[in-house]
Amino acid sequence: MPNSVVCLDASFILRLLTSTTPDAPAMRMWREWHKEERRLVAPALLYYEVTNALHRYMIHGELTPQEASELLDKALALDIRIYGDPDLHRRALQMAQLFSLPAAYDAHYLALTEQLGAELWTADQRLIRAADPRWPPVCLLAKEGAGEQKGGHGQ
Repeated sequence: MPNSVVCLDASFILRLLTSTTPDAPAMRMWREWHKEERRLVAPALLYYEVTNALHRYMIHGELTPQEASELLDKALALDIRIYGDPDLHRRALQMAQLFSLPAAYDAHYLALTEQLGAELWTADQRLIRAADPRWPPVCLLAKEGAGEQKGGHGQ
């Protein structure tokens, strides 16, 4: 097992929640991690981002209010340990500056990954491009119908 800790970002969770088949990449990874008893983690902003994305799906007519509420309940029930300590925020601010990120949100996922020696899983290609290859692995979740990839750094 490459690493016992997996950090998940909001894009991964949204893919997990909206997967249409049990064979979808996010569903397969979720089952595999539980089978391997890996610890799943995220910074506290995870649920803020998921809630905001579900709200945007409602605004654009992609989800009904009932569907969005049900998906949020599912997200909140996921077995993910949440972190939000002051040092995480301090490191995220440093990393946002170091990687010239337009916002510090994604830097929280990178900082937590670094702090715990975890690998980060995302469906966000911008985050893959922003991550520096010297930091812990960032892995890209493929779209449904395709396989997963280790991040854009040749891992």
